[in-house]
Amino acid sequence: MGQAAPFVAADVGGTHARIGLVRQVEPGSSAVTVERYDRYVCADFPNLAALLRQFLQSIGDVPVTRVSIACAGVAVGDTLVNANLPWAVSLAEIRHEIGVAEVALVNDFEAVACATHYLRASECVLLPGDAEAAAQGPTLIVGPGTGLGAAVRIPGRDRSIVLATEAGQAALAPGNELEIDVLRLLMRQSSHVSTESALSGPGLVQLYNALCAIRGVPATLRAPAAITEAALSAHDALAIDTLNLFCAWLGSVVGDLALSCGARGGVHLAGGILPHIRQFLLHSNFSARFLAKGVMRPVLERIPVSLIDHGQLGVIGAACWLLDAREDGS
Repeated sequence: MGQAAPFVAADVGGTHARIGLVRQVEPGSSAVTVERYDRYVCADFPNLAALLRQFLQSIGDVPVTRVSIACAGVAVGDTLVNANLPWAVSLAEIRHEIGVAEVALVNDFEAVACATHYLRASECVLLPGDAEAAAQGPTLIVGPGTGLGAAVRIPGRDRSIVLATEAGQAALAPGNELEIDVLRLLMRQSSHVSTESALSGPGLVQLYNALCAIRGVPATLRAPAAITEAALSAHDALAIDTLNLFCAWLGSVVGDLALSCGARGGVHLAGGILPHIRQFLLHSNFSARFLAKGVMRPVLERIPVSLIDHGQLGVIGAACWLLDAREDGS
């Protein structure tokens, strides 16, 4: 029996798009190998179809009949509801523009959750805590990037079930006086302050601006990367305080999510931001706030929390999801 035909899998975020030419390892399996992998800046392209067309042209004469796209948001009919992408997404337009009949869409963290099935222990950095081995049960995958994504992988007899969520759009809950003050400032901009309004790349800037306003000092840093760089280099006390606030508040939100979905199988932290601040995160109050849930603290102490490098996971997950969907006949 010959090799399975390759297909394209993409992980499209608000800032970058990662695209791979992938191939199924063996019939009946959702495991894939990545034969080609490129990363693009979304703002360089007028729409998603143009970006995909660029990748298809780069692989030459390789015939492609299937494309699986992982994107933040929710598919409603033929279109994607999303607050973070630089352009609107219509599957019908993409099919027409790139000349591929089978184009499928999956939530980005649903895709990452699918890929975590193939994670090795060596690819996970365990955060400080007493939990070492995960119990059998749901696993939460969550992380900040341009937005805040989350999904839950539930083990099954033959195959895991993955539930996509829009946790990033849930209301942001403060846990101390400083966070209450920050939330008051954010509510001047919008009556609904979502979790990702604070816990994302753009949210990091919001937190920094809020701290500047509270302390009555001018905001001099304009971009998430500038804030993290200033904090990691220890050159700016306000940037350090902002990143500390970010990590602690994220810990509280992730603890809430772990309780909500019963994440006995553990928590994987993904997304584009956390790998860049790994050491800062490990020494922050993330773990303390994750555990600070009153009578539920002993429950959370048994849940291991690990940091994973998002990398190619979205691409691999988009491919795995498509293969599973075809296997199910959907």
